[in-house]
Amino acid sequence: MSAKHPFDRIASLLAIMLVTGSLYAGQSDSSNISTFTGEIMDSLCAKAGSHDQMMHDMKSMGPDKASCSAMCVRLGAKYVLYDSAKQAIYQLDNQDKAAEFAGRKVQVSGTLQKTKIKVASISAAN
Repeated sequence: MSAKHPFDRIASLLAIMLVTGSLYAGQSDSSNISTFTGEIMDSLCAKAGSHDQMMHDMKSMGPDKASCSAMCVRLGAKYVLYDSAKQAIYQLDNQDKAAEFAGRKVQVSGTLQKTKIKVASISAAN
C-alpha cells in the first residue's frame, strides 16, 4: 500500500499543474490592449473603402454613412472598423457597442487577435 501513495501524489501534482496552467492561459493580458482609429462601417462598404458606391447604386440605403451601415447590417453585414490610412478592416467582437457609432470616426481600444479586435471600449475620435 505504501508503494501506491507516491503514484497518487504524482497524479495529484499533475492535476494541480494542469488546472493551474489552464487558468493562467485563460487570463487576458491587459498589457496587450491597443488603440485603433478609423470609421465604424459595415463589412460590405468597408471592402470598397467607402459608402459612396452603395448609396449611389441603392437609394434605399439611406442618405448618410450611419443609415447605410445600419441597412447593410440588417441585410447580413457585420460592423467593422475601417482604417482608411492603412486600408485595413478589423472585425469587432462587440456588435452592439459598434452599432452606437455607425458611420462615425472612432477610437477602439482592445486586443487584436489576427484581424479581429476584442473590444474594451469605443469612443468618438477627436
